[in-house]
Amino acid sequence: MEDAISRKPSEVSDDFKAHLAEVYNYTIDTFGFVQAERYIQKIEKAIDTLPMNYTVYPECRHIVTKNRIYRNIILDAHLIIYRIARERIEVLDIVHGASSIRKIRKTRTIRI
Repeated sequence: MEDAISRKPSEVSDDFKAHLAEVYNYTIDTFGFVQAERYIQKIEKAIDTLPMNYTVYPECRHIVTKNRIYRNIILDAHLIIYRIARERIEVLDIVHGASSIRKIRKTRTIRI
């Protein structure tokens, strides 16, 4: 029996990698090394499960489209924003949940 949702590979943008490093450094400075490692592992686990579960997460309410291609994972204080493309899942950015709507909408322009 074939799955109703096809499995798609995921790819991460350079913006996501840079901002993830900033999140890691901030978490070390604020909460310590152990907590930073745990949080990064939690983020990586969410990204690793995307190829199978990309439709589980809600549409990003700040980037509404007809075909609902922009989605977000709400993870503690951050949003991981990704786009469902034809051949892959594109992880665009990680932003703080209190970021401005303008900053969140700018993720549409990120190319992989």
